[in-house]
Amino acid sequence: MKFAVIVFPGTWSDHDSKYSLEVAGQEADLVWHRATNLSEYDAIVLPGGFSYGDYLRVGAIARFSPVMESVMADAERGKPVIGICNGFQILCECHLLPGALMRNASLQYRCDWVHLRAENTSSAWTSNLEPGQVISVPISHGDGRYFADPATLDELESTGRVAFRYCTPEGAVTPEANPNGSERNIAGIVNERGNVLGMMPHPERACEALLGGEDGLLIWKSVVEWATVRA
Repeated sequence: MKFAVIVFPGTWSDHDSKYSLEVAGQEADLVWHRATNLSEYDAIVLPGGFSYGDYLRVGAIARFSPVMESVMADAERGKPVIGICNGFQILCECHLLPGALMRNASLQYRCDWVHLRAENTSSAWTSNLEPGQVISVPISHGDGRYFADPATLDELESTGRVAFRYCTPEGAVTPEANPNGSERNIAGIVNERGNVLGMMPHPERACEALLGGEDGLLIWKSVVEWATVRA
């Protein structure tokens, strides 16, 4: 597969994402935010960082970058799109995903390894995981608290659109395992079609044992297998 890794002013996980995709045996290009045509790419990555310095709201300005028209159109056509950390914030700002990412409940920037329990294993980005499987990936954010109104949260739950929850190493979903105060320990969600995933943790930083773990590769393997089946 060929991946477009979108680069906004202030993005800083772009090279990490490109590198991890190459570790997974995939082709990836860094694509500047002024691009208006992503038709040559099979999947799109909105990586982490501080797009436009996080002015106004996290992801609020990036949502209006020229490339986002193509991102939104491709997502609507079913192309796989993943937003990681700041990318998740951007996906919420452009309404490809519901809810918002707010300041951490602790009001502190959190950078640590966390455990995630796979809830949805039928989406493009999670199909290589088993239901309830626990993976370990790092977080690095100050505005990672997922928030949505109760009706939206109930809809996400009832339609199986919660992709990951923060949990203990044993898979228990507890307040202590929640690093940012996210509603219902939600760490990632998908859209109705399952081709768009937003997640706060960084799978691109968990692609080599030398770096602390390889669980992030399961995300890339999922979308490759998903696309192969549909080829």
